[in-house]
Amino acid sequence: MKLYDTQRSGNAWKVRLLAGFLDKPLERITLSIDKGHLKAPEFRRVALFGQVPVLETDTGQHLCESVAILYYLAQGTEWWPDDQLEQARVLTWLSFEQDRHMRPLAKLRLHFGLKTLPSASSADIERWTSEARDVLAAINSHLASRPHAWIATDKLPSIADIALYPYTRMASMGRIDLSPFPNIERWLRRIERLPGYQHLFPGTPDSNLMAIEIAESPQ
Repeated sequence: MKLYDTQRSGNAWKVRLLAGFLDKPLERITLSIDKGHLKAPEFRRVALFGQVPVLETDTGQHLCESVAILYYLAQGTEWWPDDQLEQARVLTWLSFEQDRHMRPLAKLRLHFGLKTLPSASSADIERWTSEARDVLAAINSHLASRPHAWIATDKLPSIADIALYPYTRMASMGRIDLSPFPNIERWLRRIERLPGYQHLFPGTPDSNLMAIEIAESPQ
């Protein structure tokens, strides 16, 4: 399978994390936003919405949107539970991640960490910071009520954990301190101890929070 991504995409990181946990090799086609690769006709032919990630399956089909790709890869594995109630809980957290969780954390990371939102106002930053702390507090409280469980499932992690991991892990790039959320910090460490864990920048295990591109990484 092939994965169209960019070096610092949190949504593409989700796909690489699950592929690593499943021991599924992915051929990465790493594109550059700055060089206009996402606007190129050849990419737009495979990307329904003109953004990464895009997964090319072994049969040559193309899937867009990280949630859909996670669902596709998880079928028939322990990352998608058999129990119908647990499936619904996974979907609940996937919806939460897309609707409430990712946006403020991603906006703050873009502004402070990656310096790509210079027009953000002080009101924008205050709103995103408040929203980010609210969603993290909700996750932290939820994990506190389930000390030996995962986000949506009791015994094994699911794609809900993967979906929530990247932008939570990179919260400090948006000047969000995770120390007030100890249950989240423990949950992050649990994920990072799982066999097959993938760092954001392969080969540089301490670079998950790096804001600059790695020179030797493919463009």
